[in-house]
Amino acid sequence: MTTTASPDTAAQTATLNLNGKALDLPVTVGSEGEHAVDITKLRAQTGYITLDPGYRNTGSVESAITFIDGEKGILRHRGYAIEDVADHCSFIETAWLLIYGELPTADDLAAWDAQIRHQSRMHEAMRHHFNGFAGGGHPMAILSALINAASCYYPGAMDVTAEGDGFRESAARLLAKVAVIAAASYKVSIGERIEYPRPDLDYCANFLHMMFRRPHDEYQPDPDAVHALNVLFNLHADHEQNCSTSTVRMVGSSGANLFASCSAGVCALWGPLHGGANVAVIDQLQRIHEDPSLTVAKYVEQVKNKEALLFGFGHAVYRNFDPRANVLKKYAAKVLDKLEVADPMLDIARELEAAALDDPYFAERKLYPNVDFYSGIILRALGIPTNMFTVMFAIGRMPGWIAQWKEVRDQGSRIYRPRQVYTGPKARDFPPLDQRG
Repeated sequence: MTTTASPDTAAQTATLNLNGKALDLPVTVGSEGEHAVDITKLRAQTGYITLDPGYRNTGSVESAITFIDGEKGILRHRGYAIEDVADHCSFIETAWLLIYGELPTADDLAAWDAQIRHQSRMHEAMRHHFNGFAGGGHPMAILSALINAASCYYPGAMDVTAEGDGFRESAARLLAKVAVIAAASYKVSIGERIEYPRPDLDYCANFLHMMFRRPHDEYQPDPDAVHALNVLFNLHADHEQNCSTSTVRMVGSSGANLFASCSAGVCALWGPLHGGANVAVIDQLQRIHEDPSLTVAKYVEQVKNKEALLFGFGHAVYRNFDPRANVLKKYAAKVLDKLEVADPMLDIARELEAAALDDPYFAERKLYPNVDFYSGIILRALGIPTNMFTVMFAIGRMPGWIAQWKEVRDQGSRIYRPRQVYTGPKARDFPPLDQRG
């Protein structure tokens, strides 16, 4: 395939030579210089499709929300560096940026904050749903089911479009409810009373209140814990076309409502290869900590000899440091110091990071720490149980899912429908039951 540019229009085309026939395919160039060959009409013109298992080299959408440069370790939301967003935005401010494309004005932010606080109370009838789950049920299952069920209590959410006040109300409601449902699922799992939200607290402080307040306890969230949680949510808010986000977009392309689409995103995120990676990191550090004979150096050698797996390093997109990991590394130390949490896991994590970065084996394979490496440490410091780690990821990712769902609707996207290359049996005669053997 060759690429040429028309002298009249400066438009680029790629020429595909197929069975002796030359086919010109348009080239799309993104705002950051990314190039893509548009094969939309390939099948109609040639009868061929492209084959890309797992869509690892397929651009399924043109999106204006998040930009990633994996080679340079860059992540930007609507043009703003993730480092600036993490340090300077509240979580609901980041949500507005992702959903509406610009940072909110002071008036926008005040109205958005008030709308989310107003929507934070759960419909009383929804509380009965928690009693229908088996004891010890995973919080992600409860979260997905309750997000889907929430739309039943708000009929307007079923028909909302991506425009107008109806969408904004549904977006605010979903952002509010996901935190309420998550905290409630935790309370039920430990046999405690579901806590009502406090309208005087901001989003992250309110979540910690609903998680950790007990009856007759004047719980006041620690400001450092609130700030750390805000940063953690910001860093997870969106990450381009990952598995769960692509799931939300695909479901949304069918015309499914916002709640149903994001409920599907929760299910995709639940997979251990996606949102469950930070749990694997903690299990890994715990294993090293609990085995007196297993030092970090020995564990690194086991990894190199393919006798063990190294979790929290490497990424499907980044071939450099995950910029989110750089932010979290800084905050992990600060949070544990300020909260006076003595966690041997942090020391092991630091030693493991140093050992891996000093070893050419990992550098040659571009295995650098990713966001999961330090997020589990911070969540442990905040008192979040391990089975809630992926739930925390889902809360943080909700703004991105909402923004991506809105973009699908704004673009008037056709229903997503990938093709396949069939490899099963050819046409054959159907045998009666007594002739099958």
